[in-house]
Amino acid sequence: MNSLTMKHLRYFEALARHGHFGRAAEACAISQPALSLQMKELEDILGAALIERGTRQISLTPLGESFAARARDILRAVDELAQLGRAAQDALTGQLRLGVIPTVAPYLLPGIVQALALRYPDLDLRPREAVTRRLIDDLAEGRLDAAIVALPVSESGLVEMPLFAEEFLLVRPRKDAGKPVPSSEMLREMRLLLLEEGHCFRDQALSFCKMSPSVARDMMEGSSLSTLVQMVGAGIGVTLIPQMAIAIEAGSAPVTVARLAAPRPSRMIGMVWRKTNPLAAQLAEVAAAVRAAALAGGAGSGHDGFDLEPEGGLPKASRAESRTP
Repeated sequence: MNSLTMKHLRYFEALARHGHFGRAAEACAISQPALSLQMKELEDILGAALIERGTRQISLTPLGESFAARARDILRAVDELAQLGRAAQDALTGQLRLGVIPTVAPYLLPGIVQALALRYPDLDLRPREAVTRRLIDDLAEGRLDAAIVALPVSESGLVEMPLFAEEFLLVRPRKDAGKPVPSSEMLREMRLLLLEEGHCFRDQALSFCKMSPSVARDMMEGSSLSTLVQMVGAGIGVTLIPQMAIAIEAGSAPVTVARLAAPRPSRMIGMVWRKTNPLAAQLAEVAAAVRAAALAGGAGSGHDGFDLEPEGGLPKASRAESRTP
């Protein structure tokens, strides 16, 4: 009779997570019939059904739900055992699964990848972009080693290491250059463009403007900072974006950028990982390398070389205004 193996656990965990044989098979790099066969074998070993098979999606039986939770715990513990040997080495090697939120990834990842490749030549960096909640879940379930997010995340099982702070800047159509910079109260009365639900940056912008999520549902949304800036350039409204995004995004549309009045909105970017991760000491070193690379690239240090509107008087000529739309 066949016995339960780690392969069964990994395949079942993927199926429980994706809820779909095709997507789970793709994630496991096997064929869908092979995955189906493995799941049938697992159920035969246990003598009970774990999966309710539908025409499009699958759902788990009550036993399947309990089994999936235990399987995740076992897989995470096995992964951490495997990392004990890596923790004893002088240099970090092997895979490093690093999550990054979407409002950071396009602007910092290139510099981070280069810096870590120089410092850890035998490191196989595997970055993944996702919203904060997904990254925290993946960390907790052992699918990520660390993540770069906005702090705090306030999860008791995670270590939080601050990297740098940065302001949120106001982006408005170029024709508005020189107009008084609106206060947070005035922004509530304007057509404020926001990222769609699920992005922590959306929540931070709403908090600054003291707007409730229910009011925000009626506002215009975009899937990325790039989309928001292009919408502003088209004259649809105004938006807030983090300073690290200014050099790339504001240079691609006919917009002007201004600092808001004090107290200015800001966020703290940091790196998080599980307290139980045997690589905790190495991850602290990685976080320091990430911080150095980010600061060298201009993060957390003003406006990353892009000319802002002055805080008083008429706007100075800027590179944004000299570009053609």
